[in-house]
Amino acid sequence: MDSSNEEALDIIITNVVATFRTRCHLNLRTIALEGINVIYKPEVGKVLMKLRKPKITASIWSSGKIICTGATSEDEAKLGARRLARCLQKLGFRVRFSAFKVVNVLAVCSMPFAVRLIDFTKNNRPIASYEPELHPAATYRIKHLKATVQVFSTGSITVTGPNVQNVATAVEQIYPLLFECQKPL
Repeated sequence: MDSSNEEALDIIITNVVATFRTRCHLNLRTIALEGINVIYKPEVGKVLMKLRKPKITASIWSSGKIICTGATSEDEAKLGARRLARCLQKLGFRVRFSAFKVVNVLAVCSMPFAVRLIDFTKNNRPIASYEPELHPAATYRIKHLKATVQVFSTGSITVTGPNVQNVATAVEQIYPLLFECQKPL
């Protein structure tokens, strides 16, 4: 960010998606009957299990693959995943917590100014796209960070990336581009 601008931007992480494996076969019917806070979806072949603290929802497949969503930090996602593995152990499965990986991080940030989306898209044509008939935001993709930024005319941005560090770097990288296209007050 610009060194003359002392105001720091608050990046609020709204969702962290992580996966892990249990390295054992899971009987979904047993989990559905004996587990707590469980929703069985036999037509999809999975079980949804919810934890209250940390607030996480997990999709559990019989192969032992589990996807956790709803955490607000990478550490919270890992803690929730370990807690899920422990719940499954208590149901009698020989669960071994392995291959934990943060897959996706969603964050929101608000710029201290509004943005002219048409000018922003014209200045960054190959990597920025804006289709007002389809979506109210301009999309800016940063390939080397594997991050996607949705820019709204109000100055609000939504960032999706593979980890928290890449999301923060994406916000730092897009700030000067947005600053050039700010709406006059």
